[in-house]
Amino acid sequence: MIYDLIILGGGPAGTAAAVYAARKRLKTLFITAEWGGQSTVSEEIFNWIGTVSISGDQLAKNLKSHVMANVGDTLEVKEGYKVGDISKSTADGKDIFKIKTDDGMEFSAKTVLISTGSTRRPIDAKNADKLEHKGLTYCASCDGPLFSGMDVAVIGGGNAAFETAAQLLAYCNSVTLFVRGEHFRADEITVEKVMRNPKMRVVMNSEILEIKGENFVSGLVYHDKVTGSEIELNVAGIFVEIGQIPNTAFAKNVVTLDEIGRIKIDPRTGKTETPGIWAAGDCTDVLYHQNNIAAGDAVRALEDIYLAIHTK
Repeated sequence: MIYDLIILGGGPAGTAAAVYAARKRLKTLFITAEWGGQSTVSEEIFNWIGTVSISGDQLAKNLKSHVMANVGDTLEVKEGYKVGDISKSTADGKDIFKIKTDDGMEFSAKTVLISTGSTRRPIDAKNADKLEHKGLTYCASCDGPLFSGMDVAVIGGGNAAFETAAQLLAYCNSVTLFVRGEHFRADEITVEKVMRNPKMRVVMNSEILEIKGENFVSGLVYHDKVTGSEIELNVAGIFVEIGQIPNTAFAKNVVTLDEIGRIKIDPRTGKTETPGIWAAGDCTDVLYHQNNIAAGDAVRALEDIYLAIHTK
């Protein structure tokens, strides 16, 4: 069988696209290793539109149930499958894409939407794994409001770190930014604006050695590369912004990736540089990555896919 569309990924982007594909009656195969994306580990999410507060686990369940409610003649779901490779061939003068899973299954489609997301780059420090999501977090938009009136730390020196600091400064008592090197990687104008805030402090040439705390974060220990000393700082929360690892290795032979592995797309349509393949969500090179943005971008891509299939 050759499907109209194969959707890869079970986060907000992929699930939104699946629901829309079913409503438009595109013959669609939806493949996901798991449901929910990165947010499944969040204790509480406050910015999923239409829901005041929801846990990451419940969000994943809701996304799954919405997709499964649309399963039928036009939508098929393959759950628990990880994609290993995408290849392109030609049949009757038209491009056909073949998706292979890690266990050897193979599926074909006229079009593909890649929405496999990304993984946060973890911090390498003692107790980081133990205290992850217990005060050590990778999402200020999701978890920041929990630390209102408290002292917090942000780790990273790029735009994402400064944007996170800017969010936290709105309601935290103080924000200390830790940067490994002696230069910021963020835009000068962003640095200048954030640094104007009197609640903002920066520690350059620093390496985080340990996250302190028993059941919840109570502080951190860092190495001052200039003096060679180890210093402990008491903070209630630690926000890590040291980059993401896009889940795109399987697609590197068929789509164009940027220098860090994100899929290059036209943000107006979600089209990649390979005709017949679209992408949406955190695996792409769009400027901002959030659940709501991913879902919206996927719906935009799906609208474009529908037109591409029915107007060729």
